[in-house]
Amino acid sequence: MSTTVMVYSTPTCGDCRRSKRWLDEHKVSYESIDITEHPEAADYVLRVNQGNYVVPTIVFPDGSTLAEPTNDDLAEHVKIVLGIE
Repeated sequence: MSTTVMVYSTPTCGDCRRSKRWLDEHKVSYESIDITEHPEAADYVLRVNQGNYVVPTIVFPDGSTLAEPTNDDLAEHVKIVLGIE
């Protein structure tokens, strides 16, 4: 199992910047993947979001995902999955 949070995003996505800023502020390490530069990552986002390109798509080490989460949704999931408040 991977121990890295993966953030699939695009450079022009405001929700992507907000989610990454939240992760940075809460000291959650992550790897950001620009789906406009990596077609295989874009295909992955499409697959996990039932045929929709939804960014950010955030994948946690336990395999769970969040798509376009609010900061509250992100905080709750990070607390449950990573134990970080």
